[in-house]
Amino acid sequence: MPSVGYSTIGLKPCTMARLQEITDKFYPGMFYPSTLIIMMNEIKLGRYSIRSHKFTLDLSGDYKTLTIRSDVGNWLRENYRDLQRQYRKKYPIRSYAGFVNYFLENLFESKMDAQRNIIRLEESEFKWLWREYNKHENGDSVTFERFADTYINTLLYKVKTARDILSM
Repeated sequence: MPSVGYSTIGLKPCTMARLQEITDKFYPGMFYPSTLIIMMNEIKLGRYSIRSHKFTLDLSGDYKTLTIRSDVGNWLRENYRDLQRQYRKKYPIRSYAGFVNYFLENLFESKMDAQRNIIRLEESEFKWLWREYNKHENGDSVTFERFADTYINTLLYKVKTARDILSM
């Protein structure tokens, strides 16, 4: 399906600037259409959802044309069909192009919201995990990756349990 064809969308300068910002921050070195493909797939996989945010866009300036894969274009059209009434009530939208700009801005904001809830760790912060791996290595043929998965999942389960108990 992805190689079926291409579509084009028109983006205002403010939306193009945000797309560049998101690309540089989360997907360095990617082309803008690839960023949209990845974000669409993240939404479809349930990594986060697009929420409606309160903002007003500066829709001045000429539209810039962006060529995207047809599956992304179809996804945008499906969302337009499903959400156009809701978006027209909340935002000053008169056309599909206006919807795309507001929809993508909501997508970008939702991505930023999702990233605010992620714990960022540096490689150096995993030295303790290597020490734990060396302590528990009793001749088992468990790889470090497998050990790390199990150990971190156990820690996350304990944190979730503690949070549930404390919220009672």
